[in-house]
Amino acid sequence: MTPTYAKCSSVMLYNHVVILFLFPVFLQSCTSDKKIYKSDCDVNITFKKIGFTQLIDSIEDYDEQYVEVSGTYKEAKEQSALYNDSLFVDHSNKHALWINFSQDCPLYLKGTRTGLFEASDGGFTPMNNKKITIRGKINLRNTGHLGLYKGAIDRVSSVEL
Repeated sequence: MTPTYAKCSSVMLYNHVVILFLFPVFLQSCTSDKKIYKSDCDVNITFKKIGFTQLIDSIEDYDEQYVEVSGTYKEAKEQSALYNDSLFVDHSNKHALWINFSQDCPLYLKGTRTGLFEASDGGFTPMNNKKITIRGKINLRNTGHLGLYKGAIDRVSSVEL
């Protein structure tokens, strides 16, 4: 969750003494460049927030369920997948989820009509090797490119970068 200005201000005031060279660190933690892209798909759905490891370990229990999960997104030619961002787990495709973005659920930057896949500032939204939080529907029948993945997240309705 992104800290608000009020929370950051109260933290600084609470610690009566702020070492001058740490002040920029406080300011940096108070400003966030988080971007949230949402679609109008599934607005009335309640998403189950779940950890990546738990989701992969018991994915059969979540088939056809709407989930919110975080991980590292990787994209390349014929790759669009979410991997566990923990250093202590298997990072192979068999422990990853195919991400099935769809034109049926276009994602726009919150408060604008700027799309996730629209070029702006000379390029596309940088997502490769970034930690993201994603909302969508688990589909075990879709195992991605060449069937290499544990399952897929379809009907992506939110991406937080």
